[in-house]
Amino acid sequence: MKIKVKPAPYEKVVNFKKPKNKKPIKPLFILRTLVRVLAIPDLCKAKFSYSGTVPKEPCLILMNHSSFIDLKIVYKIFYPRPFGIVCTSDGFVGKSLLMRLLGCIPTKKFVTDVSLISNIKYLLNNKKTSVLMYPEASYSFDGTATPLPRKMGVLIKKLNVPVVFIETFGAFTRDPLYNCLQIRDVAVSANVKTLINKEQIKELSVAEIDEMLDKAFSFDHFKWQKANKIKVEEAFRADGLNRILYKCANCGAEGQMVGQGEKLTCNHCKKEYLLTEYGELKALNGQTEFSHIPSWYNYERECVKKEIEDGVYNLNCPVKIGVMVNYNAIYMVGEGTLQHNNLGFTLKNEQGKVLYTQKPISSYSLYADYFWYEIGDVICIGDNNILYYCFPLDNTSVAKTRLAAEELYKKAKSNRKKETVQ
Repeated sequence: MKIKVKPAPYEKVVNFKKPKNKKPIKPLFILRTLVRVLAIPDLCKAKFSYSGTVPKEPCLILMNHSSFIDLKIVYKIFYPRPFGIVCTSDGFVGKSLLMRLLGCIPTKKFVTDVSLISNIKYLLNNKKTSVLMYPEASYSFDGTATPLPRKMGVLIKKLNVPVVFIETFGAFTRDPLYNCLQIRDVAVSANVKTLINKEQIKELSVAEIDEMLDKAFSFDHFKWQKANKIKVEEAFRADGLNRILYKCANCGAEGQMVGQGEKLTCNHCKKEYLLTEYGELKALNGQTEFSHIPSWYNYERECVKKEIEDGVYNLNCPVKIGVMVNYNAIYMVGEGTLQHNNLGFTLKNEQGKVLYTQKPISSYSLYADYFWYEIGDVICIGDNNILYYCFPLDNTSVAKTRLAAEELYKKAKSNRKKETVQ
């Protein structure tokens, strides 16, 4: 899938008219039927099946986010019932009318959006239409849940509708984000259940609802693959694995890992690992530091955390800069430099002029993606007025940047609490 891009001078782009918030509409029957029909071939290939039922009344649908097949799964489960979709605003670029007719509600990932709650309530209450939301707001990098926004319980209490949870099995294993969009022969299934009913919404506290959500989103797809003996026999299964395992667990070198074929190799120390058919890593020379991929990813998080605590974490990379201010296009405004350290993000253009700064406390996570709309790996920062899509021109790991943003947020939030207590 591609996105509409246009070259344009930055000084002109920032003055473009911003889109106004529009109330979402109930998705057209003919369009949701078309999407349902178009989803059939992929669901058949994935041998998709599901268990469970959904309530008859409008509900909030929460789902773990694994791959592009997720949306097709929801159409299979809910059709012919209508539902709106909370989606990233860049999904509207070049096709805003179509997205509106499908009932989509645009929002910016990891950016506070005051209109989102009212738009969801409008669909639920005024249009009697369910709403689908991926609370993780991003695909999983390592097969485990990405951080959920705090106080989701506040949203659920305000909406006061049943919360349905769809958990998928095999979707990540079939098409993990790091694997360069190569589909594996893995069956996909889902379990559908009412996680919280209206009576529970009244009885439970916000903290208790948040705890229930955390428990629901505490999955581990690699652990599931091993436990259920799900074979991935494709010879390309380790392609791109270095996107998440960017730091060698043997020598500590970064940016030297290469995932290709069935192997993950460090070009610095020549350590090699085999990615088995059951999703485990086994060293081919020496001991296996981490056989479980999420454990390796967590090791990288701890390393980033230590860099932050020691005051040595620093990203300074050349980037190609895309800007979104409306739904007409992503405007490519040239190249620049993206800096990230304990003070947050600073984006400068080629002339050294600061275009944008973002403090660590601004967001609990980071919109980062691999091969974004077939352009490249991306780091996205910004606010409600403008989004900056930064495409590294070197071997910068967007996974490390996301880990650092999350750990810097935790540190900033902890410091703020200490200041409040004092």
